[in-house]
Amino acid sequence: QVQLVESGGGSVQAGGSLKLSCAASERTFTKYTIHWFRQASEKERELVARISPDGARTYAADFIKGREAISRDYANMAYLEINNLNPQDAAVYYCAAGSWETPTYWGQGTQVTVSS
Repeated sequence: QVQLVESGGGSVQAGGSLKLSCAASERTFTKYTIHWFRQASEKERELVARISPDGARTYAADFIKGREAISRDYANMAYLEINNLNPQDAAVYYCAAGSWETPTYWGQGTQVTVSS
Protein backbone atom coordinates (compact mmCIF):
# COMPACT_ATOMS: atom_id res chain seq x y z
CA GLN A 1 0.00 0.00 0.00
CA VAL A 2 1.46 3.34 -1.08
CA GLN A 3 0.45 6.38 0.90
CA LEU A 4 0.60 9.72 -0.88
CA VAL A 5 0.60 13.23 0.57
CA GLU A 6 0.18 16.32 -1.57
CA SER A 7 1.42 19.77 -0.60
CA GLY A 8 2.06 23.12 -2.20
CA GLY A 9 -1.48 24.26 -2.77
CA GLY A 10 -2.63 27.68 -1.71
CA SER A 11 -4.14 30.91 -2.87
CA VAL A 12 -2.61 32.78 -5.80
CA GLN A 13 -3.60 35.59 -8.08
CA ALA A 14 -4.44 34.93 -11.71
CA GLY A 15 -1.27 34.76 -13.73
CA GLY A 16 0.72 33.32 -10.87
CA SER A 17 2.33 29.91 -10.46
CA LEU A 18 2.28 27.04 -8.02
CA LYS A 19 4.40 23.93 -7.65
CA LEU A 20 2.54 21.01 -6.14
CA SER A 21 4.41 18.15 -4.52
CA CYS A 22 3.45 14.54 -3.97
CA ALA A 23 5.36 12.56 -1.37
CA ALA A 24 5.10 8.79 -1.23
CA SER A 25 5.52 6.59 1.81
CA GLU A 26 7.89 4.15 0.16
CA ARG A 27 10.40 3.77 -2.60
CA THR A 28 8.24 1.29 -4.56
CA PHE A 29 6.65 4.54 -5.71
CA THR A 30 9.27 4.49 -8.47
CA LYS A 31 7.53 1.61 -10.29
CA TYR A 32 4.25 3.51 -10.67
CA THR A 33 2.92 6.07 -13.07
CA ILE A 34 2.06 9.24 -11.17
CA HIS A 35 -1.18 10.92 -12.11
CA TRP A 36 -2.37 14.38 -11.19
CA PHE A 37 -6.11 14.93 -11.09
CA ARG A 38 -8.21 17.87 -10.04
CA GLN A 39 -11.77 18.35 -8.92
CA ALA A 40 -13.42 21.73 -8.87
CA SER A 41 -16.49 22.44 -6.83
CA GLU A 42 -19.54 20.67 -8.25
CA LYS A 43 -17.54 19.25 -11.15
CA GLU A 44 -16.22 15.82 -12.05
CA ARG A 45 -12.67 14.83 -11.21
CA GLU A 46 -10.48 15.23 -14.29
CA LEU A 47 -7.01 14.13 -15.28
CA VAL A 48 -4.48 16.96 -15.43
CA ALA A 49 -1.23 15.19 -16.24
CA ARG A 50 0.73 12.00 -15.68
CA ILE A 51 4.30 10.77 -15.85
CA SER A 52 5.65 7.28 -16.41
CA PRO A 53 7.83 5.46 -13.87
CA ASP A 54 11.05 6.39 -15.66
CA GLY A 55 9.92 9.92 -16.43
CA ALA A 56 10.34 9.40 -20.16
CA ARG A 57 6.67 9.57 -21.02
CA THR A 58 4.30 12.32 -19.98
CA TYR A 59 0.80 13.42 -20.79
CA ALA A 60 -0.93 16.74 -20.16
CA ALA A 61 -4.57 17.58 -20.72
CA ASP A 62 -5.29 20.21 -23.33
CA PHE A 63 -6.48 22.73 -20.75
CA ILE A 64 -3.07 22.69 -19.02
CA LYS A 65 -0.71 21.94 -21.90
CA GLY A 66 2.03 24.51 -22.24
CA ARG A 67 1.45 25.84 -18.74
CA GLU A 68 2.57 22.77 -16.86
CA ALA A 69 5.74 20.98 -15.88
CA ILE A 70 5.43 17.49 -14.47
CA SER A 71 8.43 15.76 -12.99
CA ARG A 72 9.54 13.19 -10.48
CA ASP A 73 12.68 12.12 -8.74
CA TYR A 74 13.90 8.56 -8.27
CA ALA A 75 13.15 8.43 -4.60
CA ASN A 76 9.66 9.25 -3.48
CA MET A 77 8.66 12.67 -4.84
CA ALA A 78 6.66 13.91 -7.81
CA TYR A 79 5.85 17.47 -8.81
CA LEU A 80 3.36 19.41 -10.86
CA GLU A 81 4.09 23.04 -11.60
CA ILE A 82 1.34 25.14 -13.12
CA ASN A 83 2.04 28.54 -14.57
CA ASN A 84 -0.24 31.36 -15.65
CA LEU A 85 -3.01 30.14 -13.35
CA ASN A 86 -6.53 31.29 -14.06
CA PRO A 87 -9.72 31.06 -11.97
CA GLN A 88 -10.76 27.93 -13.89
CA ASP A 89 -7.72 26.15 -12.41
CA ALA A 90 -9.13 26.47 -8.90
CA ALA A 91 -9.74 22.97 -7.55
CA VAL A 92 -8.53 20.31 -5.19
CA TYR A 93 -5.51 18.66 -6.81
CA TYR A 94 -4.77 15.00 -6.16
CA CYS A 95 -1.82 12.83 -6.97
CA ALA A 96 -2.32 9.14 -7.56
CA ALA A 97 -0.05 6.17 -8.28
CA GLY A 98 -0.79 3.19 -10.48
CA SER A 99 -0.44 1.98 -14.03
CA TRP A 100 -0.41 4.34 -17.01
CA GLU A 101 -4.13 3.68 -17.51
CA THR A 102 -5.38 3.27 -13.97
CA PRO A 103 -4.53 5.14 -10.77
CA THR A 104 -4.75 2.90 -7.73
CA TYR A 105 -3.45 4.81 -4.72
CA TRP A 106 -4.67 8.30 -3.98
CA GLY A 107 -3.62 11.18 -1.81
CA GLN A 108 -5.99 13.41 0.15
CA GLY A 109 -5.59 16.39 -2.12
CA THR A 110 -4.37 19.96 -1.84
CA GLN A 111 -6.54 23.01 -2.45
CA VAL A 112 -5.64 25.56 -5.11
CA THR A 113 -7.51 28.86 -5.12
CA VAL A 114 -7.04 31.45 -7.85
CA SER A 115 -8.26 35.00 -7.47
CA SER A 116 -8.85 37.27 -10.43
